[in-house]
Parts: sequence; C-alpha cells; structure tokens
Amino acid sequence: MARSSIPIVPSLAAAFLIILYVLLPSSEAAISCSDVIKDIQPCISYLRSGSGPPPSPCCAGASNLASTATSSADKQTACTCIKNASKNIQLKAELAKSLPANCGISLPFAVSPDVDCSK
Repeated sequence: MARSSIPIVPSLAAAFLIILYVLLPSSEAAISCSDVIKDIQPCISYLRSGSGPPPSPCCAGASNLASTATSSADKQTACTCIKNASKNIQLKAELAKSLPANCGISLPFAVSPDVDCSK
C-alpha cells in the first residue's frame, strides 16, 4: 500500500485560516438600511419643510441611529442609506446639516446627498 501524499503543512495552514476567519470579528455592517430608514422616518417631514427644533420622535430616532452605528462598517452603511434616501426627498440642506446638533447628538457624517461615505 502506498502512503498518502497529502501535504500536512498546507492542510494545517488552510485549517488555521478557516479558524481565524470564523473567530475574527466581521467587518460587515450589523446595521441595515431598513434599520436606518426606520430611525430617520420621523425626521422626513421636518427635513422637507420644518422650522424650529426637530420633533422629539425625530431626535429619538437620530439618537438611536447614532448609538447603533458604532463600527466603521455600520457608519458607512448608515451614511450610504441616508445619502441615497436624501436624493429622493426634497429636503432643506440647512435643516439636514443642523439636525444632529439640534438633537444634541453627534454623527460622524453630514446628512447630505453630497457626502462621501467612504471616509
């Protein structure tokens, strides 16, 4: 009988890589566009034609979004979702830019159809 000629070192290396892939945290976003839209939905009317301070449900949603989008991937996903949604909504740019500050939160990106979400 002939011995198996399967190299052990490459097999061990492949097994190690598979284990690393399973154990290391994923860089994929845990947040989805539907989550983002659900959070910003109460802001749409305000962003279109509002004046004064944003309504409290809007700030609650924006605050939830800010606390939920923690990883870089989450932030990029949220940014892209908001950017795409803002293209379909005729919003007032000045209200969108001031929304985080008016709600007392900090977002790492501007609410704008022109924001670069890759940064």
